[in-house]
Amino acid sequence: MAVASSCLVKLRPGLRQAGPFHRSAECSIRASNALILQAASRHLASYEVPPLPGSSHGLWIGGEEQPASGGDKFTVSNPANLEPLCEVAEGRAADVDKAVATARTAFEDGSWSKMPPRKRAEVLSRAADLLARNLPALAEIESLSTGRCLREYKAQLARVPDWLVYHGQLASTFEGRAPPFSDEDHACVVTRVPLGVCALVTPWNHPLLIAVKKAAPALASGNTVVVKPPELAPVAVLELGKILQAAGLPPGVFNVVPGLGGVAGAALCAHPQVAKVDFTGGTETGRAIGAVVGLKVAPFCAELGGNCAVLVFNDVDDLSEAVDGVAFGAFVASGQTCVSAKRVLVEASLYGAFVERLARKARGLALGCPMDGATQMGPLVSARQLQTVEKQVEQAVREGARVVTGGRRAPLERCRQLPGHFYEPTVLTDVSRTNHVFQEEVFGPVVSVTPFATEAEGLELANDSKYGLGAVIWTSNVKVAHRMARDIQAGVVWVNAHHRNDPSAPWGGFKESGIGRENGLDSFLEYTQSKSVVFRLAASKEDWFGDTTARYS
Repeated sequence: MAVASSCLVKLRPGLRQAGPFHRSAECSIRASNALILQAASRHLASYEVPPLPGSSHGLWIGGEEQPASGGDKFTVSNPANLEPLCEVAEGRAADVDKAVATARTAFEDGSWSKMPPRKRAEVLSRAADLLARNLPALAEIESLSTGRCLREYKAQLARVPDWLVYHGQLASTFEGRAPPFSDEDHACVVTRVPLGVCALVTPWNHPLLIAVKKAAPALASGNTVVVKPPELAPVAVLELGKILQAAGLPPGVFNVVPGLGGVAGAALCAHPQVAKVDFTGGTETGRAIGAVVGLKVAPFCAELGGNCAVLVFNDVDDLSEAVDGVAFGAFVASGQTCVSAKRVLVEASLYGAFVERLARKARGLALGCPMDGATQMGPLVSARQLQTVEKQVEQAVREGARVVTGGRRAPLERCRQLPGHFYEPTVLTDVSRTNHVFQEEVFGPVVSVTPFATEAEGLELANDSKYGLGAVIWTSNVKVAHRMARDIQAGVVWVNAHHRNDPSAPWGGFKESGIGRENGLDSFLEYTQSKSVVFRLAASKEDWFGDTTARYS
């Protein structure tokens, strides 16, 4: 159909001439890395992100694109018009074995793991520059693959290069320590060393952002990496591998094996040579992966489900601003983020006016082709996701919830005649604490609104969840903001804002929302391990078996 086809937009050309911005660094790189950087220089001058529609993509192992060992492929489709976009090699256990072995060899040869941290930072800085130059094309790849609005990806991905720069600088300036020993005869030096091969399993809602959030600290601290990207949107992560190599990352340090989570993902997480697993996804899957990783006693980091509480107090400076902020938190990315606004708790005196304005805002959102600048909300990522959201809302209604607006698949006239996985932005009221949508995350554009009478009741409602990833407070009272932020059980709390993220700010959840942290110094520590070296300084000799007063510890 003509309208649907118009949603399949040809990508703008990527980088055509990178220029000499990296050449000054080559002369300072040790001789063992000179050939890598010279090759990067030649690649960098001609690198560009290819068009997505009709393309075919292999695995990225050892710095080369290659087919899956079994020759299998899967199709990535556009969730807005349901048309196929491209084919991608489907990795299996044998491909994971190859990628991990390649990453292990790259780690042990020292070309990256033993490169001085400042030199690693230079490579990551060049990668950030090259990534920034290619972001317009990568944003279009992400939008076509996931159905999220192009405007969202342009805004979000503009920050992604910051992660590479920040973590490169952090690792290059991190200093060891020499804690005091209990006597003058000994000295202790503590350093941090990389772990080895790290497995990164990334989700479809933020394919490139989360891959970089994980890869930046992993690489900056000297590890090698194997990524299992989301099967619904793997291409931008595959392109990241080429960008990193073009910037000077040695072959084999960053590898990508697309495939099904239950096959390639399971094989990667269970692989005996994987030193750490970092996963973002659902809580049940996270539990299963954690059990597997625990059997081999390896570190595990997981950002899992959320059911974000938003508290709106009656002292907000501007009710319209609060409504707009909640709508942004709830409906950007079609509600498909782990910190999307889900449980909106509004002080009773504002409740009626707030519900009316939020419902009006939801009804006015423009659904349609994500590539169209006028579109404000795109489809859900897949038919399965659409069906799941439908069932959850139906269950909520059976349990007493009232649909104020939405609550159904978007009719064709609402989404510009596109046949994709569109669901109307939905506002629910009369939602009890025991209602399904209050207790479980709805990964779609669905929000419940519940009144509270006192600050204590609002806090109790906010914490009445097994999840604790994100929370939001809307108030003009700094004392209320401090008290609530202190007592809310969530790893990330925003005050009069939502979705703000920075490479310096730790990110992770309380309770069943995960374990470990992304971002900041925390993530550097997650991707390294401490090593204590104790020196005996005393000039006198020691003989434990010949001296009954000899020291033991």
